[in-house]
Order: sequence, then C-alpha cells, then structure tokens
Amino acid sequence: MTKTKVWMLAILFISFFVVSCDKEDDPEVNEAVVIIEWLESTDSPYGKYYVNTDMGSYKTAEQVHGLMAADKVYLIDIRKKEDYDAGHIEGAVNLTEAQVSAHIDSEDLSDYSDIVIVCTSGQTAAWLTCLLALEGHTKISSLKWGMCSWNVQTSSAWNTNISNDKATFFTADVTEKGSEGDLPTLTTGFETAEEIFEARMDAVIAESFGAAAITNGDVYANLDNYYIINYWPNDEYLETGHIEGAIQYTPKQDIALDAYLETLPTDKTIVVYCYTGQGSGNLVAYLRLVGYNAKSLKYGANSMIHDEMTKSTWSSAHIKDYPLVLTK
Repeated sequence: MTKTKVWMLAILFISFFVVSCDKEDDPEVNEAVVIIEWLESTDSPYGKYYVNTDMGSYKTAEQVHGLMAADKVYLIDIRKKEDYDAGHIEGAVNLTEAQVSAHIDSEDLSDYSDIVIVCTSGQTAAWLTCLLALEGHTKISSLKWGMCSWNVQTSSAWNTNISNDKATFFTADVTEKGSEGDLPTLTTGFETAEEIFEARMDAVIAESFGAAAITNGDVYANLDNYYIINYWPNDEYLETGHIEGAIQYTPKQDIALDAYLETLPTDKTIVVYCYTGQGSGNLVAYLRLVGYNAKSLKYGANSMIHDEMTKSTWSSAHIKDYPLVLTK
C-alpha cells in the first residue's frame, strides 16, 4: 500500500470519527421540552407563565358595556357570519379564528384598554384568548358567557344546554394522579422555541375549537376511554363531587413542569372540565399547543349538575338587555 493511500484512509477514518462524535454531542431536539420550558419562563411572549398566572381572563357583559361607554374596548366577534349578521354588539368586528391574530397586529389598538373576544357561549372565545395571550397579547379577554349574556335574543345556547342528568352519577371518591411519564412528542422539525411555537400555533388554530371540544354524553358513553381532569380547587372536588374517575388538578398551580404536568398521559385522550367550559377551554388550548390530545367538556358542570352547583351557575340573571345591531 502506498503512502498516499495510507494517508487517504487515515483522513477518511478521522473524518468518520469526528462526524460520529458530532452526532453524539448533538442529540435530537426534544421539541416539547423546548417549547414548554420557554412558555413557562419570562422569555415567553407573554413575559411570564400565562397558564398559572393570568389565564382565565374574562369580561362580563356589564364590564364590556361600561368599557364601550368609555370607548376603551375593541370587540372581535368570531361567530359565523350569519349569526353575527342576525345580531351583534355595536362596533364588533367579525373575523374567523384564524384571522384574529394578524388583525390585532395590523391595527393600532393602543387607545384601547381591552380587546375582548366574543363568541356564542364564551367557550370558543376562551380557547382563542389563551392562544392570543400566549402570543404576547396582554390585554386580551373573552366575553364571559358569550353573546348569551348580552341579550335574550342571543341566549339560547346556554339556556338549552344546562342539565342535571348526571347529578346521580357524581361521586366523592378520590382518584389519584397518574405517575410521571414522558412529555408529548412534537415533530415540527424546528429547533428553536419560537419556531416550534409558531408551527404549533398554526396547527392548533387550523384545527379550530371544534377539534378541542367534547360533550358529556360522549364522555359518559365510555369513561374508561379518557383521562378526566376536574379543573377545580380540591375542596370543590370533594364537596360538590365529580365525574367518576376524574382527577383533581388545581387551577393556576398544578399544570407546570415543576408540578404535575408530566402526570398527564400521552397515550390517552385527556378531557378537562370546569364549571362552565370556559376555564377548560383556556387550558385545553395550551395543552393541545404543547402536544397533548386534550378536549374541553362543553358547558362544564352546568351541563351535568346545574342545580347542585354553588358557583359559576348559568341563570337568567346573567342575561342583560343590551342592544343588538343587525347587519344591513
């Protein structure tokens, strides 16, 4: 063997060794870890961990009406155009869920103290509000109870979805949280938190709230199919009772890497329920963003044990007589 061939083989060997070492030193990016750690930090667009601080930002119809009088609120109505045309709040802009973020960025809204997202029942708006806040929009909130609280003519969704038909099935038996496991597997193909976040945001918005919602009828059809989260304080979980097998997670406390986030399963559909479906709508938006297959139980406990509830109960007292504008 000539010296030239020896040198060539030596160079090839060294090159192979260097490449192999580089691969070992540069493991595949765990996208879920990257995005979750970022969203939980002060480096996030919101400036703090939104889920365990300000999440659940609502404005009542009375508050919105007052802000309107002071010309301090910008209203975005995300209902279907035909519903918007049939009656909406004066000045509200009708947009699809996918249009809202870009619209807010394109408008000078500095004179407004609040941007309020409006939907039919408050649940879709709560879901979208969480996503917008995670993007860094700090004065975003949703209209609590949605258009159902604005005028009797737009109140049918809540009026027809309250029920007590699961009251006899609720239990006080405690089910413990699962053991810690892996985080979801994200495959956007990106490495930085910002890039992963953008890709996931686009995906969740494209799915719409419909993909993130479930009825209590579907849940009760087979309770074992789901990992059910009771998103209430522990005393309410015990005193009011809960869906059989539901596991209590404390709002603004338990959903974090240093708490119980990793007890959520990645191989089972997670169902989150709260009092009204608005709080669960918020949380499910975040969970789906970071890769969990999570769904919000529509209308919350109001759809199951309405008369047994001690707080956040839908009633006619929430319905105001504020004016509706019809599209000409």
